[in-house]
Amino acid sequence: MRALSVITALLVASGVLAGCSDAPASQDAAGARAPAGPVTMVVPFAAGGGSDIAGRAVADGLVSVTPGLSVNVDNREGGQGAVGYSYLLGKAGSPNYLLATETSLLSLPASVEVAFSHRSFTPVVKLGDDYTLLVARPDSPITSCADAVAQARTRRVLAAISGAMGPDAVVFSQIRATTGADLDTVPYEGGGESMAAVLGGQVELASLNPSEVIGQLRAGELKALCVFAEQRYTYPELADIPTSLEQGVDVAFAQFRGVIAPGGLHPQAEQYWVEAARRFVDSPAYRDYVASEFLQARPAFGPEFGAYLAHAQGEVEQVVSR
Repeated sequence: MRALSVITALLVASGVLAGCSDAPASQDAAGARAPAGPVTMVVPFAAGGGSDIAGRAVADGLVSVTPGLSVNVDNREGGQGAVGYSYLLGKAGSPNYLLATETSLLSLPASVEVAFSHRSFTPVVKLGDDYTLLVARPDSPITSCADAVAQARTRRVLAAISGAMGPDAVVFSQIRATTGADLDTVPYEGGGESMAAVLGGQVELASLNPSEVIGQLRAGELKALCVFAEQRYTYPELADIPTSLEQGVDVAFAQFRGVIAPGGLHPQAEQYWVEAARRFVDSPAYRDYVASEFLQARPAFGPEFGAYLAHAQGEVEQVVSR
C-alpha cells in the first residue's frame, strides 16, 4: 500500500492518471509513412538498468541495418515507468518515436489507474525473455532464495526492485502468494539504483537482470542466490546459479524485452518499423545483444507481439490482483 501511495502521487504530479493524458504532441507527423529526421528511443527508466541497456542496443542496431537512420536515446524516468509511457502516448501518429518496453507496460495498468494500456501503442518487436536473479552482498547471512523466504518469516528483510509495479514486483507478489513470506520491497527507478542500494547496504537483497549484475558477480561484489526460472541458464557464467524451483520456492517469471511505437501510426509507418526490426533480428548486432544481455532469444513482430502482450496481460493481472 505504501508503494501504491507513492506511485499514485507521482502519477498525479506527472498528469498521467486516467482522464489527464496529454493531447497528441505530434499532430504535424500524424499520417506520416516513415520517420523524417532523427528518431527518439524513449527509455522509461533511469540510465544504467536493463531497459536503458536494451534501448541503446536496439537504437544502435536499428541504425546499423537502416541506412540514413538516426536514433537518439531519451531517458524519461518517473512514476515507475509511467512517465515514459505517458510521454509516448502523447506522440500518437508520429513514426519518429520508439520506446524500449518491458513488463511494466502490463503491470502498471493492472495496478494503478493510468491512461494507457498495451493497446494504446503499436507493437513493433519482442526481442526475448529476461529472467531475474536474486542477489545479495557476499557477507550477507542469507545464502539462498529459500533462506530469504525463511528469514522473512521471522524478521524484516528489505529487497530492492526496479519499479513498484514492474516485473520485480510481480516476482515478489508470487513469493508472497506461494510461500506466505512477505519480503519488504523498496522500489527504485531502474536497476542501476537497485544495484547501488544493495552494494551500499541500504537493502539486503535486490532483484536484477543478469546483464545488470554480471560485472559485480564476476568481481565477487555480489552473490546470486537463485534465478526465478523453470530451468537454469545455459550461459557458462550463469549455469551454476540454482533456480528458485530447485530450492522449493515455486516462483518463475520471464520479463520480456521489446520495442513499441506510438499508437495511431499509418500502416506504412508500422510496416517500416516492423521491417527494420526484422533486419535487426537477422543481424549480428541482435545476436551480440542477446548474448551480452543473457536473454532467451524469442522474437515476435508486429501483430504476433501484440497477441503475446494480450495473453501476458491476463497472466500479470492474475498475479497482481492476489
